[in-house]
Amino acid sequence: MSSADVIENSWMWVDSEAKVEEAREDLDSSSLISLDTEYDSMHYFREKLCLVQVRASKRTYVFDPFNGIDLQFLRPYFADPRLLKVTHAGDNDIRILKRDYGFEFRNIFDTHRAAHMLGSQYLALSSIIEQYLGVEIEKTKKMQRSKWEARPLSEGQLRYAVQDTAYLADLYRHLNEKLSLKGMQERARKVFENVAAVSWREKTLDLLGHRRISGYASLTADSKGRLKKLYRWRFHKARQTNRAMFLILPDSALLSLSEGNWQSVEELRSAGILSEGKTDLYGSELMKVLCGEC
Repeated sequence: MSSADVIENSWMWVDSEAKVEEAREDLDSSSLISLDTEYDSMHYFREKLCLVQVRASKRTYVFDPFNGIDLQFLRPYFADPRLLKVTHAGDNDIRILKRDYGFEFRNIFDTHRAAHMLGSQYLALSSIIEQYLGVEIEKTKKMQRSKWEARPLSEGQLRYAVQDTAYLADLYRHLNEKLSLKGMQERARKVFENVAAVSWREKTLDLLGHRRISGYASLTADSKGRLKKLYRWRFHKARQTNRAMFLILPDSALLSLSEGNWQSVEELRSAGILSEGKTDLYGSELMKVLCGEC
């Protein structure tokens, strides 16, 4: 069977209780499941979970966090120490699932960690699948960074999401055998326990982050002080609104704002550093920051 057939013929979009029951029956009969997620970490301050993919014995089940299906039924499977969960660089998947659903994870095998322990030079999933299974799959950064929260998802997005779990079980078998032959299973077990134990932590303010903005070194002392205030304001605004910091204001705008001695919102508006929309949204707050009132 070709890689295309593996993907096309073995997955289900779960959007009803009947399909949840079908997934549950498959999970109940499985001794191994594969797990992956798709999330947006580019446009949000806190990563936004957009898909959960779980492959059991028969097929991959694609769960949409936005369609009202209660994913809590997955809790006992993820926590079951008898049921092996295979991931690839699953740290962030586990962190986000713990954050959003309070799941616990036991008995993890991570193919990224295993391949690293075995000395693989290239650790991307596509590279490891080709190395150990002889199958070529296409995974692009463009697709990885696509708008996963948009609905409906494209055929390309669904193919990308499903193929991440399609080969993990076979990959586990190959990697686990090699770990066993090298006497590395106990060491690997401890590594995988650390993967299962990760927890989500919210971003914290980098107190010196403003100094790493390009152009900082050439600013005057007063401008450096304004840039520091602007940088901290942007961080807190991003956290408050759950938007990526660059979407609040890019570094270049912070730098330009720090160089001026602004007296009013209208002066900011006429400078053309910010769009009309950004000036309407943030102008008053920025003036308070720049004038030292907050």
